[in-house]
Amino acid sequence: MTTEIRPFRIDIPQAELAGLRRRLTEARFADPVPGDEPDWSRGIPASAVRELAEYWRDGYDWRAQEAALNAFPQFTTVIDGQPIHFLHVRSPRADALPLLLLHGYPSTFAEFLDVLGPLTEPGPDAFHLVVPSLPGFGFSTPLSGPGWEPARTTDAFAELMTRLGYDRFAAQGGDIGSGVAGRLAAVYPDRVVGTHVNSDRGTIALAGEQLPLPDGLTAAEQSELDAAREAWRAGRGYLDLQSHKPETIAAALTDSPVGQLAWIAEKFRAWTNPAGGIERDRLLTTVSLYWFTRSGATAARFLYEAAHSGHGWLTPSEVPTGWAVFNASPLVRRIMDPAEKIAHWSEFAEGGHFAAMEVPELLVADIRAFFRGLRR
Repeated sequence: MTTEIRPFRIDIPQAELAGLRRRLTEARFADPVPGDEPDWSRGIPASAVRELAEYWRDGYDWRAQEAALNAFPQFTTVIDGQPIHFLHVRSPRADALPLLLLHGYPSTFAEFLDVLGPLTEPGPDAFHLVVPSLPGFGFSTPLSGPGWEPARTTDAFAELMTRLGYDRFAAQGGDIGSGVAGRLAAVYPDRVVGTHVNSDRGTIALAGEQLPLPDGLTAAEQSELDAAREAWRAGRGYLDLQSHKPETIAAALTDSPVGQLAWIAEKFRAWTNPAGGIERDRLLTTVSLYWFTRSGATAARFLYEAAHSGHGWLTPSEVPTGWAVFNASPLVRRIMDPAEKIAHWSEFAEGGHFAAMEVPELLVADIRAFFRGLRR
């Protein structure tokens, strides 16, 4: 078994860029239905898809975004037969705490671009950062075979930290990343000093599904919970399809850039804070990474494998855990931490599901505050 770590640099061939432009030029769009309002209630409106696609074709500069990503050291290695891509950004402070930053869906390692510099700044809160791409996402492709889901990914990322010489480390993530971070703490408690989770108010929709309902909800709380559940039922089609028939959607996501764009852009609109959001170049960098690596298909496979793995998303452990909830509601803690056992619990009105892109300064400050008491 090779444990070689190789430098990596993103260099999308010009022919790929030309091919994308051609497909965007020749794209077909759905006709609007007379009388309909483009209000996103049935998904992303055709007018919004067309506007984003035209900007992707004529205004977006992939080479500039590629250079921004390449400003940080990147590497690949093979673990359990699977290519694993990762950033390894060391702090000038030699004794900085190693920290795994773990993305979710529909995201990539590029989600963390704005927090890399601040988190590695020398000082008492400095971190050495390891930012892997989940198997089947971005440049952690192609998939080596079936079976890549959060539990196997957890073992692979523990091995990655071993190869980098980090016996003890911290972990942070949201969405899938939070599940991997939690499982790392449960399976490797002697190695993980603490885990930090970022979430948003949409988490409350899990009550009664993956989490027990709290007792004594007020009428206002029940109304809020009902609304969150209804929003989740209306918006979870992407997960149901990928968790059961990933190869079907894989065909569209791999062949149509407009299809891949609509698939991701709708979730970015639904899951970001309406008061803020993410500027379109950052959105299109995420979409471009899925498109160029053909990982719409393999990310769908990851969700399928996760749904059929027999493992839950939440893995209890005795390792210290901190939570940062963005676009927060008091009901999140009532559901996620009813006994208030989590000592570090932060709530922010700003931000949303993609906190590292939406409010990087708030996320950085909370990560620093949580791990400050765990360093040694």
